[in-house]
Amino acid sequence: MSRTIIVSNRLPLQVKLNNNELEVVPSVGGLATGMKSVHKEGDGIWIGWSGLTEEELDASLAKKVDKAIAKENCASVNLTENDIQNFYYGLSNRALWPLFHYFIEYTEFEREFWESYKEVNQKFADVVIDHLEDGDQVWVHDYQLLLLPQMIKDKKPSTSVGFFLHIPFPSYEIFRIFPWREELLTGMLGADLLGFHTYDYERHFLSSIKRILRLDVKFNEITYHDRIVKVDSFPMGIDYKKFHNAASNHTKQSSKERSELQKRLDDHIQASEDTKLILSIDRLDYTKGIPNRIRAFEHFLNKYPQFKEKVRLIMLAVPSRSNVPQYQLLKKETDELVGRVNGQLATVSWTPIWYFYRSMPFDNLIDLYTSADIALITPVRDGMNLVAKEYVATRTDKSGVLILSEMAGASKEMNEAIMINPNNFDQIADAIKQALEMPLEEQIARNTILQERLERYSVEKWAHEFMKSLEATKNIGEVIVSTKLNDQLYNKIIGDHKNAESSLILLDYDGTLKGFHDNPKQASPDTTLLELLDKLNNKKNTDVVIISGRDKETFEKWFGNKNYNLITDHGVWLKKSDKDWEALERLKNDWMENIRPILETFVDRTPGTFIEEKKYSLAWHYRKADPELAQIRTIELNTVLTSLISNNDLSVLKGNKVIEIKSSSVNKGRAASRLLSTKNYDFVFTIGDDWTDEYMFEEVPEDAYTVKVGFKKTKARYYVKDTNEVRTLLQKFVDA
Repeated sequence: MSRTIIVSNRLPLQVKLNNNELEVVPSVGGLATGMKSVHKEGDGIWIGWSGLTEEELDASLAKKVDKAIAKENCASVNLTENDIQNFYYGLSNRALWPLFHYFIEYTEFEREFWESYKEVNQKFADVVIDHLEDGDQVWVHDYQLLLLPQMIKDKKPSTSVGFFLHIPFPSYEIFRIFPWREELLTGMLGADLLGFHTYDYERHFLSSIKRILRLDVKFNEITYHDRIVKVDSFPMGIDYKKFHNAASNHTKQSSKERSELQKRLDDHIQASEDTKLILSIDRLDYTKGIPNRIRAFEHFLNKYPQFKEKVRLIMLAVPSRSNVPQYQLLKKETDELVGRVNGQLATVSWTPIWYFYRSMPFDNLIDLYTSADIALITPVRDGMNLVAKEYVATRTDKSGVLILSEMAGASKEMNEAIMINPNNFDQIADAIKQALEMPLEEQIARNTILQERLERYSVEKWAHEFMKSLEATKNIGEVIVSTKLNDQLYNKIIGDHKNAESSLILLDYDGTLKGFHDNPKQASPDTTLLELLDKLNNKKNTDVVIISGRDKETFEKWFGNKNYNLITDHGVWLKKSDKDWEALERLKNDWMENIRPILETFVDRTPGTFIEEKKYSLAWHYRKADPELAQIRTIELNTVLTSLISNNDLSVLKGNKVIEIKSSSVNKGRAASRLLSTKNYDFVFTIGDDWTDEYMFEEVPEDAYTVKVGFKKTKARYYVKDTNEVRTLLQKFVDA
């Protein structure tokens, strides 16, 4: 039975060492709760760091830790103190965290951090590989492990890998700042399914994929080598029943059962019927907008003084990353702001802000949630924010008002909350007033809808939906009917070639023998390729033909001193190894004068594009253009050209980041058909990457070996991953 291996930076366990005595306690929290069912099903394994560094453990203790962790179906990745400083506190939290949350001024791009990040991701990969069995699937979590999916895929290409990012993915303009951006994207693309909290984050990621890696994206699918990578949004939920039931039980407590905190809250609430409590709970993090929230609350009290001595803000700030400089400064600023507001506005019987800098047990959180009339959640950037959902879940009588920042991922699905811009103090002040004066009927109407949605899309449902989508990715490739060439098929092709009396090998050039270049004129053949072609061309009873859309002059310059068979301009010119060039077609090119000005207009309007003029065709290249603008322009250009050329025996070819206009009577299929008619070949092999090569695949005999380069819809029987695999295959022909 297949298992699911969950991988996160930390294990869902609290591993503590007290006087050499080991204590292992399960963690509570969103991810640990959500993944509980996935972890327990089918002997799943959870891999992560235990929380103890190698320096803290001797050999004996390390064995005890591993044994204790194994009992919980977990496995530990051993990290050193240096790893934690450079990988976790370094790159993860001084580069990725601030950058992904749009705090560019806090980012630190240190080479030492990056090298450590790569090394630690590799440590995680090694542990995963050690535990992987055939049929297992892997679910990787969060920004600390962005390189891990590809590391797993490199070693175990058939393993199904999912990845979920629990923080925002920034816009392309922000993400492009990261020095090792290509490596991060490539690392993530090792996954078969990439999940984000919201469609916005998904859209930003796809934009970076198109602009930085220049990959083809159709809707939410990325064509990457010989795979389709699916990208989707899965808004993470909470354990709704846990919070709702806890709140329900809380309301039934007798006065003796109530906590000290609850008694203090009750005293405040009972002081006056006008008394209201506003709740704010966060980790002390600069993304949460805590200083702005304090200033906005101060502004509210000054703008609406009638609420002084009636409203209190309860702020719970949970300590976080206290050894990172920005967090130390934030703590200092928060302390000073709370002190200033309380100092200026407090009275003998009223303190505007109750401020707690600590963690609180679950029962005390329920005390706060159930006592607060309003939850004020105002992050300046937040991946999701589960506190907003937890507050709503605890409102058993459906009273209470949620004020929520539109910058939180949760805002996309909690439209019934009062939405605010966390930087607009007037708006926040007005929202607090609106919440305080909101009729109970309206509160109930809003919370009823919110609770139904939260109960329906719980954290377990979130995990189930992701796993269901990951399973579905196994069938994505079935729409492409060609088969990937493997060793068995290689051997069959080479064997048939060896046994043939006369062989024809048709080779496309760009994208097949040679990778694409921003400037087509600079994609000349390298020495290794020429040596390979020389050896292949010298094979007995083998006719090798390079058939390309390139112009005759370029091929004459590149291969003029070789005795290769060449076909250029999509089939206009033929040069046999021992003869001069001959025209296969008689074409006119006077139409170019009318088409060129149109293409020039599109060049002027689309930065990064240019025209390549050949003898019998014009090509508009857009490889260097902005992908989204290019997509719009290609549709426009295709529409214009189609209306112009309909009666002129011309056709529009859509190639790889190029649109080419040429005669309709010319294509590679016609040229291939002519070659086949001159000789009785009993072995035919043809390979190409482009739409123009489909003509060849159609014209060669049914038993011919037709191969597409790349994972695309095609009439070819087989496909290979890229130009490197093409050369590997040609080397096998040479060695046979």
